[in-house]
Amino acid sequence: MVELKTPPELEKMRTASGIVASTLALLREKIKPGVSTLELDRLAEAEIRRRGAQPAFLGYRGYPATLCVSINEEVVHGIPNAARLIVEGDVVSLDLGAVWEGFYGDAAITVAAGRIKPERTRLLEVTEAALYRALETVKSGIRIGDVSHAVEEFVASTGMGVVREFTGHGIGRHLHEEPSIPNFGKPGTGVVLKPGMTLAIEPMVCLGAAEVVVKDDGWTAVSADGSCAAHFEHTVAVTEDGCEILSSIQD
Repeated sequence: MVELKTPPELEKMRTASGIVASTLALLREKIKPGVSTLELDRLAEAEIRRRGAQPAFLGYRGYPATLCVSINEEVVHGIPNAARLIVEGDVVSLDLGAVWEGFYGDAAITVAAGRIKPERTRLLEVTEAALYRALETVKSGIRIGDVSHAVEEFVASTGMGVVREFTGHGIGRHLHEEPSIPNFGKPGTGVVLKPGMTLAIEPMVCLGAAEVVVKDDGWTAVSADGSCAAHFEHTVAVTEDGCEILSSIQD
């Protein structure tokens, strides 16, 4: 069942998502060679708590950290580690969630560490553009398949691979709610969007093939062919004629 949020509930989600956005902006500035992924995680947790919210990922289904940090061939759910240092040329994906007064916000960005290869720059551009193609599609009356198809069609036109194993999702009182939002699909299919629905839309794209495998830690998903990956995500609220990006910086 897809839950429609009331204006007061949307305001709580706006606050939670804004905290996520502000924290990601802070982390973006810290991405440089020599920084450990654990340093980023600790900074993320401290900032979320400083703003009066709680980390959404910490302890979720046993996940051991506040932040997911996925580097290069890691697609999603990379676990922060003191021994994992960022190096020049890395592509670093940061996925973060927060809870404010019982409501969730979720967002992700991918950042270049120093100078990166041109094909990696293009990967970041394509993945972020795919997210905004999806957001441009969202409005009351369209279906999830229309949003999914917008991502798939755009990424396919670039020759890159769009990940199918992981999807976007509804969000609100829980981190993951209905509906599931794949990054591939057929127009005119799936749940009809209505005002008050809140969605986390998150394209994940690989430079090579789309297939992924999960490492022995049970969390970190990597591209099966070892190609570089990127991930962008926003939490949004459906409106009559579009959507509001909740995970934008509020202050």
